[in-house]
Amino acid sequence: MRAMTYDRYGDDDELRMTDRPVPKVGPGEVRIRVTRAAVNPVDWKVMSGGLDGLMDATFPAIPGWDVAGVVDAIGPDTPEFTPGDRVASYARKQVVSGGTFAEYVTVMADDVAAVPDGVGDDVAAALPLTGLTALRVLETLAVTKGDTLLVHAASGGVGHLASQLAVAAGATVVGTASPANHDKLSSIGVTPVAYGDGLQERLRDVAPDGFDAVADLVGGVLDVSLDVLREGGRIASIADPTVEEHGGRWVWVRPDGERLSQLLEEVAAGRLEVEIDRSLPLEQVAEAFALSRSGSANGKIVIEVTAGS
Repeated sequence: MRAMTYDRYGDDDELRMTDRPVPKVGPGEVRIRVTRAAVNPVDWKVMSGGLDGLMDATFPAIPGWDVAGVVDAIGPDTPEFTPGDRVASYARKQVVSGGTFAEYVTVMADDVAAVPDGVGDDVAAALPLTGLTALRVLETLAVTKGDTLLVHAASGGVGHLASQLAVAAGATVVGTASPANHDKLSSIGVTPVAYGDGLQERLRDVAPDGFDAVADLVGGVLDVSLDVLREGGRIASIADPTVEEHGGRWVWVRPDGERLSQLLEEVAAGRLEVEIDRSLPLEQVAEAFALSRSGSANGKIVIEVTAGS
């Protein structure tokens, strides 16, 4: 099978299109013919060796954790799926090796979700990591109706989804973002606040009684967050582990087919919007990583691997 691989930790120049064996399908596994994968910043951070302290790697490694495609084969004791089913998954594994930027990938069945009719492969591939992260942050914070929630980086991949889900849950949501993205946030029911000097004062202006919960999706905002958090409030971060020193939670999302199914149903019903910046072919993963790293993409970058919907 065609696969984008790297033989050692490094930058985008390490990526090569190679021919790799089609992975075997073990008990409880699903093999997916990949139609679309999607880029997340963690992909190029892993390739650079930035997570070597947490995860082992076997080279040559195939990057990529988001996937949508068609079930190609199932392993023993996998009654949930049938070859031909359209599926998606947050396909992170314990060892960095067989990722989603390849024509086939194997995933544990518990981590796989059926894709509803009406949800295209681009959207299905773009949703898993960011959507599951957003959902897990909100569940960690126990956001509910009546809460006032601050979302840092509310217009980003995770933030845009978390904000939509929180608004749907009945929370009052305030989101930090650059002015260029304020209209986007207003359109989903979020009160936007600009980054930069004087952020605390602007946040106090829109929420003078403080916030019940803060979702930090960018890092570097701990002091501001603690300053505007109400006494007894909850705080969680996906970017700053030091939040735990202040009674908060550092969130590291887990693969979860059941929760991904819930998110896909929300998309199918028109209640959750997934933003996509562009699609690029498998041969251009290096260009996709560079675009992701630049921070200029307005939505997810999707990788076209094989033909699909």
